[in-house]
Amino acid sequence: MLNFSAHEYPYTSQRQCVFAQRGMVATSQPLAAQAGIEMMQKGGNAIDAAIATAAALTVVEPTGCGLGGDAFALVWFKDQLHGLNANGHAPAALSIEAVKSAGHQQMPLYGWTPVTIPGCPSAWAELSKRFGQLPFADLMQPAIQLARDGFPLSPVVAHQWQIALDEFTPHRDSVLEAWFDTFLIEDRAPRAGEMFRNPAQARTLEELAATCCESLYRGSLAQRLDAHSRATGGYLRASDLQEYRAQWVDPIHINYRGVDVWEIPPSGQGLVALMALKILEGFSFDHRDSQQTWHRQLEAMKLAYSDGLHYITDPLHMRVAQADLLSDDYSRRRRELIGEHALPPKPGDPHASGTVYLATADAQGNMVSFIQSNYHGFGSGVVLPDSGIALQNRGQEFSLDPEHANCLAPGKKTFHTIIPGFLTQNGQALGPFGVMGGYMQPQGHVQMVMNLVDFGLNPQAALDAPRWQWLGEMKVGIEQSASQNLANALSRRGHQVEIASDLTDYGRGQIILRDPVSGVLCGGTEPRADSHIAAW
Repeated sequence: MLNFSAHEYPYTSQRQCVFAQRGMVATSQPLAAQAGIEMMQKGGNAIDAAIATAAALTVVEPTGCGLGGDAFALVWFKDQLHGLNANGHAPAALSIEAVKSAGHQQMPLYGWTPVTIPGCPSAWAELSKRFGQLPFADLMQPAIQLARDGFPLSPVVAHQWQIALDEFTPHRDSVLEAWFDTFLIEDRAPRAGEMFRNPAQARTLEELAATCCESLYRGSLAQRLDAHSRATGGYLRASDLQEYRAQWVDPIHINYRGVDVWEIPPSGQGLVALMALKILEGFSFDHRDSQQTWHRQLEAMKLAYSDGLHYITDPLHMRVAQADLLSDDYSRRRRELIGEHALPPKPGDPHASGTVYLATADAQGNMVSFIQSNYHGFGSGVVLPDSGIALQNRGQEFSLDPEHANCLAPGKKTFHTIIPGFLTQNGQALGPFGVMGGYMQPQGHVQMVMNLVDFGLNPQAALDAPRWQWLGEMKVGIEQSASQNLANALSRRGHQVEIASDLTDYGRGQIILRDPVSGVLCGGTEPRADSHIAAW
């Protein structure tokens, strides 16, 4: 068990750790957390709670996830960790030639071109079939009610909704028009505290509930998506949906100072977090907020990320084995590049030798680390009319360079940013953790692991602590709550330091840890979001 004090909060915080024994749900929106805990109180387990929470989040936080997005999960069930990859692939009709012939020199962010197959509903169905205790239809009821009867917007979600409107407005055309019809009130974004209803999404959720999500892949919703895609110039077809199912995978891990850190394998970027931790394990850290600590963390992250962006893609197309990227020898060689001054990031050659997140836990010892996303806010802006289904733009990650490992190809899965994390020790579950937010995610994972393991912070303090972020090339960002002296010291070491103005860019995380002796759960939740822990 990790050693920490539940009474020490060295960073500014409005929250304290939450303790419970019968059940816990930690996520970024209170109404969604409540939906999950209700499932446990009705006899469900942590998996049922995760599904209900995830479905509710597509209603109350559509700025970060939706029915047209992807999902990943790490599930601790009966003393074993299971991985689920619900990453959608490119449609069969989508190719480099097709994109370039449409006049694009790189993958666009909006419209049909970056749309990949939705994996999220398939993840819910697979989780329920394998591990759930309650009928699947019951798990959808809180989300259906929230969509049908409405809910008051939480503050951070309202802020992000307005940002999405500002971004979509210059691109408003016939393809994106359904988004404006679905997600606005009198052609404006809903405000914090204002009721918002989505009756079309309620009807879609009812259909998913009745068919265990089959309708989206092999039923009437699939046919409607096919027809809409054909009518508006899209690449998505019913045949793409018909062949899709979320896949069970073996999680990958490293042992970091006696704690096993688990991630989903590629095409997810969890491998980046593990590579960075392997590099950092060779250093000793005495103080979390010293310039030496932040400098080494940033340099290790640059090295790991430059490798990840160069090598990670659909595992069927990977040109380097993940074991080579995580080997002791390669980690040592990358570590030796870290000196006293910042260096430009460059990928290495291992062959030379050798965005919503939720966590749940129940009284039976089951625990879930779950993440789902439409990628960029509401996603591509493409919405199936009268459905509430907003389609993701994950395909924007594809390269149009045929020589790049992550180049676009029909049926291929792209490099993926969303990653759930999990900690174990000596074969026992410590618990789920995650930090959502694009390329911040592996950076957040590294900081959470080190906050817990190296610096002994409790889950809430680990989330409260000021964060850093590598922004590309020599640019790094640090949050305003970090000291100016630290920012100045990093600048002297050669980092181009930017002070964060929007804290939502630095990830939104959740942590639940379980005491293996008493079974007591201890949770921390993100102070940078509308987060909430529902406990039982």
